[in-house]
Amino acid sequence: MARVAFLGLGVMGFPMAGHLAARGHEVTVWNRSPARAEAWAKKFTGRIAASAREAAAGQEFVMACVGNDEDLREVCLGEQGAFAGLGQGALFVDHTTVSAKVTRELADILKNSGRGFVDAPVSGGQAGAENGILSVMCGGDAADYARAEPVIEAYARICRRIGDSGAGQLAKMMNQICIAGLVQGLSEALAFGEQAGLDGEAVVEVISQGAAGSWQMVNRHKTMLEGRFDYGFAVDWMRKDLKICLETADEIGASLPVTALVDQFYKDVQGMGGGRHDTSSLIRRLARPKS
Repeated sequence: MARVAFLGLGVMGFPMAGHLAARGHEVTVWNRSPARAEAWAKKFTGRIAASAREAAAGQEFVMACVGNDEDLREVCLGEQGAFAGLGQGALFVDHTTVSAKVTRELADILKNSGRGFVDAPVSGGQAGAENGILSVMCGGDAADYARAEPVIEAYARICRRIGDSGAGQLAKMMNQICIAGLVQGLSEALAFGEQAGLDGEAVVEVISQGAAGSWQMVNRHKTMLEGRFDYGFAVDWMRKDLKICLETADEIGASLPVTALVDQFYKDVQGMGGGRHDTSSLIRRLARPKS
């Protein structure tokens, strides 16, 4: 069992840190909102730290799951940042979805200092975190990854090293690009079926068993048809991720025409007041008003 700190106890980090404690790891948590850390400590076994630096001190592994590039820099850097407390031989594992640029920037700070950095963004949403079945895509030194994998397995269904620093984040971008297109296609199909007078659930029962089938179809079609959109990853966060995808595509010369279009559709959903709705709320742009 390892000494582990977990920084960031949002809808993902809270249960992820809980799985580490359940596996018997010695867990220290820190969150910018102390009340969230206190709630975690009431539910799980572990210690609360007053700062990211204090949380990182003396740990073998420091996991982070925060909001965006600037949040991650703030957590890592500065006098009270995690890097200031990170000791020799310690490994920082970042589960935040951020740009490959900030990942490489932070990894370079730790490079050749006897401390390691693994970028390890996750996919599977809140339900995946709560059930310990996340998909984790990693970048970093092979030896650092080999050390981190047994700890990450506490909340992962699959965990793989994709390549060097930043590769995990690039893989997560691919994941979000796929989701954007899938959800838009599913939204159009369900709205089309409703307009045509078909029983959407009956149709999905059939087509989900064929080439059109997907996780989104199986797990989201019913709530989409019912107009319920409180089942996970929010539109606001998806737009943050798609912005990273589109900016990276410009940098490397890749073309993402469908992703760019769906990003604007998500902007429309935000304009409808759906920024905190889950990503399946794309159908709101297409659904026929109820009479």
